[in-house]
Amino acid sequence: MDFITRFEYDSDYLPPPRVVSEKTENGILSRLLIVTMPDGCLRTAEMICPTGKGPYAAALFVHWYEPKACDSNRSQFRDEARLLAQQGVVCLLVETMWSDPDWFFKRTQNEDEENTLNQVIELSVFSDLLLTQPDVDSKRFAYIGHDFGAMYGVLFGVVDTRPDSYVLMAGTSSFADWYLYYPQLNEQERELYLSRMKDYDPIHHIADLAPANLFMQFATHDEHVPEDKAKAFFETAQEPKQIAWYECGHGLNEQARIERLSWLSVHLKLSE
Repeated sequence: MDFITRFEYDSDYLPPPRVVSEKTENGILSRLLIVTMPDGCLRTAEMICPTGKGPYAAALFVHWYEPKACDSNRSQFRDEARLLAQQGVVCLLVETMWSDPDWFFKRTQNEDEENTLNQVIELSVFSDLLLTQPDVDSKRFAYIGHDFGAMYGVLFGVVDTRPDSYVLMAGTSSFADWYLYYPQLNEQERELYLSRMKDYDPIHHIADLAPANLFMQFATHDEHVPEDKAKAFFETAQEPKQIAWYECGHGLNEQARIERLSWLSVHLKLSE
């Protein structure tokens, strides 16, 4: 089977998202949505929009996985989304399979391939929702992902070429780097797993994001992404690309946030 066709889905039969709540504050509209996925799974998403006159850029935010962190969910990028909305960006903050703090320990390696396919499909469904909003300029569409959000962003970008800009934060180049943390496998099981999942490793696909703009952010004290892996990941990507390093751990820091917003402002062609 062709790699891209593994991620095909039929969007014609998906019901419209259900609006749970909405409020407007300081010229920013926030709307909480329930989105039905092709496999029947329900996901929440938060849309943060300008209320002025368009056209608007679009941004899809996909959070990290750190079960001890209070922002290991769609709230991670809420403040950034509100700042971007003030500059004319419709932002979508989404739930993922790793929004559940216990997700990593509930899953098994036998499920990882199917989960990977479903997660990428979900990102495409969320993009459909985002880009069909009134006055959205689909040619100014950024994907921002941290940790697993960065890794799945690479696969998403190969399957769905609509984003023209990517911010990938502290992602590693192979799913096995993290998925083999738990449960523990014996040597034979590990080899079978590596063989099964290698097609999905982000390092094999990141070059295909070109000609989209790419900004990769890494930490100098990241316990989950060694410096040599981060450098190899970036070197495999094609121009136009940019890399930045921060003196911090895997969660990155305020300087990374400032530079991320500045980069997005330029590449989404935003007004000040």
